Amino acid sequence: MDGTPATVLVVDDSRTKRYLLVSWLTRAGFTVLEAENGAEALARVEVDRIDLVVLDVRLPDLSGYEVCERIKERHQAMPVIHVSAHAVDVADRAQGLTRGADAYLTEPIEPEELIATTRAVLRYYQARKRAELLAERLLVLADTTVAVHAAPTFVRLLETAAEGAARIFKSPAAVIAETFDGDCLAGICAGPGAVAAVVPWVVDDTGVPTGATVRVQEPAQWGLVDWPAGDSVTVAAARLREDRAPLYVAVPTATQTARTPVLVQLAQAVAAAVEAQRSFDEEHRIAVTLQRSLLPRGLPDVAGLDLAVRYEPASAQTEVGGDFYELVMLDGHLLLAIGDVAGHSLHAATVMAELRHAVRAYAVEGHQPGEILHRVNELMRTLLPNELATLCVLLLHPPTGRVRLASAGHLPPVLSMDGKVEFVQHSAPLLGVRAPRPADLEFVLPAGATLVFYTDGLIERRDATIDEGLAALAALTGTVDEDLDRFCERLLVELAPPEIQDDVAVVVLRRR
Repeated sequence: MDGTPATVLVVDDSRTKRYLLVSWLTRAGFTVLEAENGAEALARVEVDRIDLVVLDVRLPDLSGYEVCERIKERHQAMPVIHVSAHAVDVADRAQGLTRGADAYLTEPIEPEELIATTRAVLRYYQARKRAELLAERLLVLADTTVAVHAAPTFVRLLETAAEGAARIFKSPAAVIAETFDGDCLAGICAGPGAVAAVVPWVVDDTGVPTGATVRVQEPAQWGLVDWPAGDSVTVAAARLREDRAPLYVAVPTATQTARTPVLVQLAQAVAAAVEAQRSFDEEHRIAVTLQRSLLPRGLPDVAGLDLAVRYEPASAQTEVGGDFYELVMLDGHLLLAIGDVAGHSLHAATVMAELRHAVRAYAVEGHQPGEILHRVNELMRTLLPNELATLCVLLLHPPTGRVRLASAGHLPPVLSMDGKVEFVQHSAPLLGVRAPRPADLEFVLPAGATLVFYTDGLIERRDATIDEGLAALAALTGTVDEDLDRFCERLLVELAPPEIQDDVAVVVLRRR
């Protein structure tokens, strides 16, 4: 398959007969090794690279049938041709073929017959090897294609692609692509089973056409990994669009078969996954930018109050959500609102914007929190009948600390003072539901007290219940940092998962 002469092992205890067989095969262009008996033959097939065995049926130590069986047990794809200097009947031939031989020749053996049989058997096995290799590679290619399309980030995509290439070709591999921001990165893997890494790497794309191309280059041009000594590097480039940078997959040339079908398919599959990831990154960035533009641009400066906000969108692989907050001074009162529209999509973010502006509008009209929620609920049920949301609205008079609060299914804020923590409960149905609502909750926020408002992304984790999340939040809010921004950061670090699966909004208010 790689163009080198096939190696044939001749096994015969007759020196004269062995000499003839070796001579014929050598003149035909084969590399020939010799063994005098069955034990030596079995030893050689374990240490030498042998493509075919020419095996005498009668040996001094083991029968040729037994030697053939033992070879096939260990090396199923190693062909064996039986030869016999004795007259044999149909039963002998049948026994030889039944016990694993691929052909049976009897003397007098003609050189042309031996050479033709050897070449025919080798053609079959080489075709079988190619088919098995292709099937094995296509199986791993299918797994790799699924994995790269499921990769949550661009970096992980490159790592997965490099690890898949190393598994497919059982060799070092490198996969190079350009990010949405125009940075060129390479996923590199030292071999099958190794963990891939991502490093910066720049490739000159000049002259690379749209479509798939393959070229063989010197290893020095792709000095990303330690390539096998004495080999070149075969690089497949896949360019899906003229305005996109190509994707490259580089592997040792010795791993490739004619027309490099699997390498080309791998490059095309990874290029498609990269394009999908780039498109998703672009859409997510646009959505997050829109989402942030719909939130307050700054915090009001209110005498007697300390305010801090922390808003974290979901991780890059997750759609944007509908979390929002509002902080604004109206007629001497601080309006604080925090809410969450059900769902994760650009649509949820736009619904969030409508609710936020509705809350501001009704607050400007002078309505109290409960009435604001009632009017927002009527608006939703009329104009957005299929939407659901939670919302908590608070009006605070800073000089006196008087508070009016109403909630619509939102998680209860936490009140922390002098190390004591309690949840401010105001149970009411969420927005989008027709149901009676309780009266506003009225209380005085003492000087030195802190209120913590949040959305469910802060406390909900896949490995814990919501009650456990609330308990962890209560434990952390027992001590409030003097710097509220640092306090918000601590809440996120301690409570939110490393990869945020849902938007997180935290609003902290302290009365001095």
